[in-house]
Amino acid sequence: MTDQLSLSIWLDRNSRAERLKYFEKLLRLFPFSQRPQPQSTITIQAIDATEPPLLEQPVNGPIDGAEVAPILRDYAGEDIAYRVESWWDLWQFDADWILSPARVIISCFGPAFDTGSEAGSSGQEDLRIDFGVDSHYLPQPEIPGSAKLAESNVKSLLRLVHEVDSALPVERRKLETESGENFADRLQQALSESRIQ
Repeated sequence: MTDQLSLSIWLDRNSRAERLKYFEKLLRLFPFSQRPQPQSTITIQAIDATEPPLLEQPVNGPIDGAEVAPILRDYAGEDIAYRVESWWDLWQFDADWILSPARVIISCFGPAFDTGSEAGSSGQEDLRIDFGVDSHYLPQPEIPGSAKLAESNVKSLLRLVHEVDSALPVERRKLETESGENFADRLQQALSESRIQ
């Protein structure tokens, strides 16, 4: 069963007021795909995800984080969420292994924006990266070469997590699947199963 994989990031208390600045920094350091790809989208919403967007702008790729920043600055408020849906390169299997663009969503949430989180607005993350389906990062024993290329994808993900830790004032972070399952545990289980077969 596939599940969505995301990295939630909480900035330290003193940095939360400048979350848009750190979101822009995250967009500049993110390794967006430079390969031919579908359009990216910049979305800005107020109050919660059920409200119509204040802005929904398609962008031809490859996306440049520095070009996105001025668009974001036109919208401010505690109840604003910013979202950039774009692409980064991962090994993917489609009849054969190919390094190609995979969908990614990078978000920033104001403290009064309702993400629908059970933690409520006081406990919700400031930034989030949605990496898509976790199967990109898990070995699939039925596919030859899966373990090595899933490992390459995991290394790309971990490299990004370490760069985020170094570049942003991160208080804490959490890598988990949509179902709330700890991804590290799931990866360990998949690795154990692939060794058995």
